[in-house]
Amino acid sequence: MIKKNIEDSNLQEHLTSLPEDGREVFLLHNDQVRVTAISATTLINQMRANHDLGLLETYVLGQAYLAAGLLSSTVKGNDRIQLNIECGGPIAGVYVEAWAVGAVRGYLKHNPIPLTKPLKSLDLNELYGPGFLSVSKLLEGHKAPFTGQTMMAYGDLAKDLALYFQQSEQTPTLFSLSIHFNKEGQVTGSGALFIQAMPGCEERILAQLQEQAHTLPSIGEKLAEGMSIREYVEEQFGAYGLRHLARQPMGFSCTCSREQYKTYLKQLDKAEQQDILEHGPFPLELVCVNCNTHYHYEKYELDYLFSDAEGEPK
Repeated sequence: MIKKNIEDSNLQEHLTSLPEDGREVFLLHNDQVRVTAISATTLINQMRANHDLGLLETYVLGQAYLAAGLLSSTVKGNDRIQLNIECGGPIAGVYVEAWAVGAVRGYLKHNPIPLTKPLKSLDLNELYGPGFLSVSKLLEGHKAPFTGQTMMAYGDLAKDLALYFQQSEQTPTLFSLSIHFNKEGQVTGSGALFIQAMPGCEERILAQLQEQAHTLPSIGEKLAEGMSIREYVEEQFGAYGLRHLARQPMGFSCTCSREQYKTYLKQLDKAEQQDILEHGPFPLELVCVNCNTHYHYEKYELDYLFSDAEGEPK
């Protein structure tokens, strides 16, 4: 993966002044509630730079990155989560993958998102349209992923994820996905919360948290002001007897590489390889959809790569 530069110097300076992106996990009220919180301002800006996103596209894909970053707290080691949305509206689809170790990558099916009329708000219901949301866990040592799916009822990713957990895992949850834009349309703060009831959680505690959720200050705004996500959680939920469990750094990252794509080219059948050599165009360009890194290969490289001699013992 090649990270593109975040060009705006003022934004760069702002990002360097913020606490590092990361995921924090807590237990509340005698371990009855689990809270996962992430700060991801630099992550979202790097995503935007790599995928060359407008404001709307940053908001849509950014929410999915935040959601996947939260969900990755439910796996461990080299395990990962895939969040996939297939829908009939202009967005068409979103795919994001996040590892337990904090790496997140993914893409929009349509970039830019085609609009038939000017956007008056960031209500995404019409832009999603009818669709399905699926969450897959890819666990090390298991050949097949564990996948659950739900129909999107709200066109609001936070609400639809809560519905997914209620239906697939019978677990009351609450999600808050926050991306704060300044007057210039830059993302100056971004973070998210995932509040999940543990077995045996008292209904009154859930009711209190759900009521409080409606009055929580914007996570993105608070992070833009320089507050850390841990400070935010401690300020908002300190009265519930917080117990901090773990912290994990997070970042926009992809496993693709130039060598990986060379291996892919090498495995093409001979007819496809010959067609590439005869018709090009050169340099041949391959693009990773997950991070929008462009890899280029000159004809002489491919002549050598596709030759029978390449790869033989020397």
